[in-house]
Amino acid sequence: MLDSAAPATSWPYKLHLRGQSFIGQTTLGAKQRYNRIQMPFPVHRKRRLRVSEPMRRLVRESHLDPAQFILPLFVCPGEGIRKPIGSMPGNFQLSIDELVKECEGAQALGIGGIILFGIPDVKDDAASGAYAEDGIVQRALRALKSAYPKLLLITDVCNCEYTSHGHCGKVIDQDVDNDSTLEWLAASSVSHARAGADIVAPSDMMDGRVAAIRAALDKNGFQKTAILAYAAKFASAFYGPFREAAESAPQFGDRRTYQMDPANGREAMHEMELDFEEGADMLMVKPAMPYLDLIRQAHDRFPVPIAAYQVSGEFSMLMAAVERGWLEYERAMIESLTSIHRAGAGIILTYFARDAARLLG
Repeated sequence: MLDSAAPATSWPYKLHLRGQSFIGQTTLGAKQRYNRIQMPFPVHRKRRLRVSEPMRRLVRESHLDPAQFILPLFVCPGEGIRKPIGSMPGNFQLSIDELVKECEGAQALGIGGIILFGIPDVKDDAASGAYAEDGIVQRALRALKSAYPKLLLITDVCNCEYTSHGHCGKVIDQDVDNDSTLEWLAASSVSHARAGADIVAPSDMMDGRVAAIRAALDKNGFQKTAILAYAAKFASAFYGPFREAAESAPQFGDRRTYQMDPANGREAMHEMELDFEEGADMLMVKPAMPYLDLIRQAHDRFPVPIAAYQVSGEFSMLMAAVERGWLEYERAMIESLTSIHRAGAGIILTYFARDAARLLG
């Protein structure tokens, strides 16, 4: 048996590297001498596991699957409407009939589900279109559930698309009032569940919203409706194209009094902890790529599925580079999604969902 504490001795070596030989002496202990004898240079050639696509596929650590993707879709009033979103190539505002057609393809591709954003007929100070039983999202849900009963339906629960001022809650004295906004969110969630939503996803960042929604769902008999909380949603520069798509830009000020400061990671974990304690079934980080470190922390810390939203700005900047020939579309798309999954997100909301699903087969 080798004694690791044996005295060090001078040990000759001969090293061959790139056609050249190096001769010298080194001082090694007994255990090191044993390792040196058993593992001549080079011990590890990492390129052995990269020699072919079958080999690379065999040892790949992170695997994307269409079932991990959630496709965001924008539904608007009317019929036969498929209005292109200029800043988001390949995405559209869709009337309900066109939405139903779009979801047939999503289901056929094996995509995990869709998340709906509504563009109402009329906006007002009370966000009444958000929780109306005949609201645009509610009508879309009923149509989709009838057409595709097995397609997972998620709804974005917020008010910015429905308020005349574009903020995410009830405005009092030029500020969004937290507690009165909870009533709107709870009412919206119940109306979505009643119309067929499998998951409601509050994105408003009001304090206490998850508890209020959970209580309202349970009281109305929707104990099986899950909550995907936008738990760490940052006041990000990457939302610009979405505001065109959802027609939800604020008419005054900004959303920094309720969305998070991008500099704060520890606070993000606290936000997620609070949503988890209030009953969230899944937790989301938004945006995704600028916050991969927080996705990893959330994955390691919380015993629930972690989602990440690859938001409109992330999508659009990649598409802009692709259109200019600066990036290869398929590789950039898959690499970006892989980085999000590798960081710890088991669920990815992404506008690439359709094309990524087709590529993954």
